[in-house]
Amino acid sequence: MSKIGKQPIPVPEGVIVEVNVKEVSVKGPKGELIKSLPRKIEAKISDGLVIVTRKDDTKASMSLHGTYRSLINNMVQGVSEGYSRQLELVGTGFRAEVSGKILSLTVGFSHPVKIEAPEGVTFKVEKSIITVEGIDKEVVGQVAASIRSVRPPEPYKGKGIKYIDEIVRRKPGKAAAKAATAV
Repeated sequence: MSKIGKQPIPVPEGVIVEVNVKEVSVKGPKGELIKSLPRKIEAKISDGLVIVTRKDDTKASMSLHGTYRSLINNMVQGVSEGYSRQLELVGTGFRAEVSGKILSLTVGFSHPVKIEAPEGVTFKVEKSIITVEGIDKEVVGQVAASIRSVRPPEPYKGKGIKYIDEIVRRKPGKAAAKAATAV
């Protein structure tokens, strides 16, 4: 039995979970999310808990069991609390601006890079910190990754766009390597 899959999902107050044969719908104060279920996975609601089970013990259904339990848990948490990812601009002259749903990045190219927020995602910029917020964990993470991919941090000076909690491993440059061999 899957250690993650067999854990029940607690439904907080103010969140409504509806289970049909093919999909799970979660409504909360921040919005609504819908996820379709594969044929081998079932979800049931009992006593304020969502229980995810599988129909058989094939390798495919066992691998989907824990995954769909986590996805449903992320949906419940997203509509009640929401998700956010923070990125930091490191570099002289690197700027970010938000106008409506468009994030404009000035990160050393000859032109500003514009990224449009998908539905349900918002951008906030304070000094050199970009915050991506939304109710769908997957979409928030993907948008943050696409922002980071515009200018990933480089290992020599550490310049670029990095996650707040990311640690960039720095390398010594040519001068430091040359000085180390001369000694």
